[in-house]
Amino acid sequence: MTGAMAPSKPLTAMDLCDRCGAQAYVRVVLPGAGELLFCAHHNRQHADALAKIAVEIQDETERLSQG
Repeated sequence: MTGAMAPSKPLTAMDLCDRCGAQAYVRVVLPGAGELLFCAHHNRQHADALAKIAVEIQDETERLSQG
């Protein structure tokens, strides 16, 4: 990540997984300013491949375990 990038905004209940429509807890920023949103399940399913191409990965899955 470069210093010129703006910080990612927090994910909300309005952010939905691009695969299944569930609430998104992970934002993957791609080269060229594209982004993908994933629920925890689909993030785990695709994490290895996404890590190879992502400019930034914003992972908020820890919110799932908060009481």
